[in-house]
Amino acid sequence: MSDNMRIPGINTLREQYLRGEITPKEVIQRVYYHVTTDDSNAWIAIRDKTDVLAEVEELDDRSIDTTPLYGIPFALKDNIDDAGLPTSAGCPAYTYNPDSSAPVVEKLREAGGLVIGKTNMDQFATGLVGTRSPYGICRNVFNPDFISGGSSSGSALAVANRQVSFALGTDTAGSGRVPAALNGLVGLKPTRGLLSNTGVVPGCESLSCVSVLAHTVDDARLVEQIAAGYDATDPYSRCTEGLFDDTFAPTESMTIAVPTNEARLFFGNREAEQQFETVVEACESTFGAVEKIGFSIFEEASDLLYNGPWVAERLTTVGEFIKSNPDDIDLTVRGIIRDGEMYSASDAFEAFHRLEELRTEADALFERIDALVVPTIGTIYTVEGEQLHPLEINSELGYYTNFVNLLDLCAVSVPTGRYDAGPTFSVSVIGPAFEDHQTTHVAEKLHTTKYHQ
Repeated sequence: MSDNMRIPGINTLREQYLRGEITPKEVIQRVYYHVTTDDSNAWIAIRDKTDVLAEVEELDDRSIDTTPLYGIPFALKDNIDDAGLPTSAGCPAYTYNPDSSAPVVEKLREAGGLVIGKTNMDQFATGLVGTRSPYGICRNVFNPDFISGGSSSGSALAVANRQVSFALGTDTAGSGRVPAALNGLVGLKPTRGLLSNTGVVPGCESLSCVSVLAHTVDDARLVEQIAAGYDATDPYSRCTEGLFDDTFAPTESMTIAVPTNEARLFFGNREAEQQFETVVEACESTFGAVEKIGFSIFEEASDLLYNGPWVAERLTTVGEFIKSNPDDIDLTVRGIIRDGEMYSASDAFEAFHRLEELRTEADALFERIDALVVPTIGTIYTVEGEQLHPLEINSELGYYTNFVNLLDLCAVSVPTGRYDAGPTFSVSVIGPAFEDHQTTHVAEKLHTTKYHQ
């Protein structure tokens, strides 16, 4: 695929429209060439091209200056509803046809965005690997021997292969950040509740977030701002008033923290360790001396997600379906979700009480620091290795990501380097709830954009 046939990011494509170099109709022709010749297993369902072109015609009545996503093609993870397309959550037997689109999708459409289709995912958003789908394994865009990461695997591939300008995923334990990290993308996980979860099949309803996968921090931030907003139909929705006022800029006086050397886990990958040291040096040169902190708060919170009663929350969404349709469920996914049956109500309350204590400790930490910078993942894995050790590898992938939603934090993953084997090395900038603006600006300072294929 030649470079001039690729679909650029949001702001680049808008500039091309403004200069008259290309039209939305021509972009959609290119998009459908890409998706109909795709062999990456990125897509599950595609809209009829004539329907999308009809929406392009409607753009003629709108001004690009007041339509922030004018003619911008995007994709949806297949646990996010779009009227006219089936939602499968990565399970054909679970598939249903929604009567309406998720509010976040409607907001993006109203802003001029063009939905192309639904993307592949780890079944029921249970996994960080990108291999747990009957629609096929999603492999890393830079080296197919390696995993793409998940569960928003197809969304990552659709953007990284430049078939669309951005995509929505979901992120409970890292499902948006991990595939972004491995495929050279920005993965933005907003503060919980800023984007509505209505019309989304959640991993854990109290924790899950709609996430954004894009080429730049600026693109991801724009999508978040458009899609955000209080939704009375979502019991976990939160107010966003004034949150995105564009008044913040990072300064040299900011306090950035990183894990102590002892707390950093790279699972034997010396190359990843060196990559992170480079980022620590960049933090020091940009923001001044960094503070090294222990990681026990975050490790304990992470452990609660898959080794505690939050696994049982997954049963509330799909538990009955899994019991009735065991043969239609990925074996690893079925085992993880059914493990939730072992927890009692008292187990849940004990875990909730302990989590509140951990949140208090985390809040105290973020009173004295502005952001925490960690590797998004500590190493990379082959598809073959993941198939042999699925639970162990999934646990290792979540070491730096699992705790974020439990502790009510926001995060954005950005690529900062490249492994010799091909996949990108990325770091996550983590901040307190409602500090999305500050967190993305710090991430933008660390992001490097030299990983396009």
